[in-house]
Amino acid sequence: MNVDLDASLLVQIVLFVVLLVFLKPLLFEPMLKLFEEREKRIEGTRREASKEDERSAKALAKYEAILSKAREAGAAERDALRAEGAKKEAEIMARVRSLAATTIEQGRATLASEAKRTRAELTTEAATLGRTIASRVLGREVSP
Repeated sequence: MNVDLDASLLVQIVLFVVLLVFLKPLLFEPMLKLFEEREKRIEGTRREASKEDERSAKALAKYEAILSKAREAGAAERDALRAEGAKKEAEIMARVRSLAATTIEQGRATLASEAKRTRAELTTEAATLGRTIASRVLGREVSP
């Protein structure tokens, strides 16, 4: 392969250099500045996004801490209410048991007195009934 070095090569080199000199400030530098500005904006946006991520992570941690404290407070309140309820239940049950015991004792006393009275009545009636039966069986009056 044969390459001729003549004046057309020199003209092409000069045209290339002239175009380079004119196009560099008109086209290449503005494009490079545009690309640089774009990179800066992208980097700035990335920094802002990472800051927002950090802020949201802090806010989430704060929210979870507050939620945890609220849950603990709620659990403590629930336990206190349960303990108070159990205490009131025990007091009410003690009163009911005492009242029931008193009522049972009164009932027993009433039953005992009724049984005693009824036995006394039955004893007198049994004697009368026995005399009546004996009188009928014997066919004569039986005296006490």
